[in-house]
Amino acid sequence: MTFFTLTDGTELYFKDWGPRDGKPVVFHHGWPLSSDDWDSQMLFFAKKGYRVIAPDRRGHGRSTQTTSGNDMDTYASDVAELVRHLDLRDAIHVGHSTGGGEVARYVSRADKGRVAKAVLIAAITPLMLNTEQNPAGIPIEAFDGFRHAISANRAQFFLEIPSGPFFGYNRPGVEPSDGVIRNWWRQAMTGGAKAQYDCVKALSETDFTQDLKAIDQPVLVLHGEDDQIVPFALAAASTVALLRNGRLKSYEGLSHGMCTTHPDVINEDLLVFFQS
Repeated sequence: MTFFTLTDGTELYFKDWGPRDGKPVVFHHGWPLSSDDWDSQMLFFAKKGYRVIAPDRRGHGRSTQTTSGNDMDTYASDVAELVRHLDLRDAIHVGHSTGGGEVARYVSRADKGRVAKAVLIAAITPLMLNTEQNPAGIPIEAFDGFRHAISANRAQFFLEIPSGPFFGYNRPGVEPSDGVIRNWWRQAMTGGAKAQYDCVKALSETDFTQDLKAIDQPVLVLHGEDDQIVPFALAAASTVALLRNGRLKSYEGLSHGMCTTHPDVINEDLLVFFQS
């Protein structure tokens, strides 16, 4: 397995597939998962000649189970360190859910010449939490419920999420995949409970408004219209409105986990954007 030691001593696990001279694409996973969540995309783009890279965020997957630094500024700093270590130039950064927030923060601060394009998929941008300035946001009580469930019975909570709203398996007529549910649970349980607990604050309370405004690279925003985790009405249009060079593509009836349930659809749309 491949690890990179960050300046604070955290060991960051990452995958690095495909030709070293291929166009680099960096995939950023969502909470509380790992780089394994991108396997369908990484296999597809590696076959297309891209160099595909995907780290396990600190505290998640096979990376160090950190007790500190579980916040968006540190996540973005970790990405910057890895990018410099691999000397990636003109990379495309693709983030799903919490990974979308990580992409927004990293790209807005990235060294010149490091980023060519970005993709935000079902991203938590610009702000998830209900506040006076964001009245359509989700009440803090919902995220407090997440924290309580992690503390009380993380294993059961991480079974209920993929069995229901994450992949839309709670919708009438949708046939659940036992393998998909088990794989989600496996990834989630590999990570550290403390880091996952802390990350709830990072994903819910971080305001990415200024990050989005600062990005001048082309950004593709993909969002399922039946997303029950990051509601389409809350995130998609407001994210695009803040971008200088953003474009939105929505998917009728698709869930938060559409990269897993509909990889053929998502991969082809990503390929078109990468090649444009």
